[in-house]
Amino acid sequence: MKQRQVYGLDLTKMDGSGDFSCPGCGTAISPDDCTEEAYSILEIKVSSRGLEEVVIRCNTCASQLHLTGFSLLQKLPDIDGEKLENEKREGTSCYIAHV
Repeated sequence: MKQRQVYGLDLTKMDGSGDFSCPGCGTAISPDDCTEEAYSILEIKVSSRGLEEVVIRCNTCASQLHLTGFSLLQKLPDIDGEKLENEKREGTSCYIAHV
């Protein structure tokens, strides 16, 4: 029986735009990859405070990666909401697209 490697990665301690290499085999993993060629999402953990952890599997070496550090992302809607309110007061229009 082959042992599965499990890694914990804190996204707040990484530089860049979210791309990183699998610690097990070095495969490039990008949040923009929607094909599931490099990785598959196994589990998403959410609490009353928002997104806590995402567990993914590297499709090359089958390592499980536990991604944490989403707390900074949860603060962004507050910042955008404040900016939007300021723009409404000034009378400028804006376009917001959600994916």
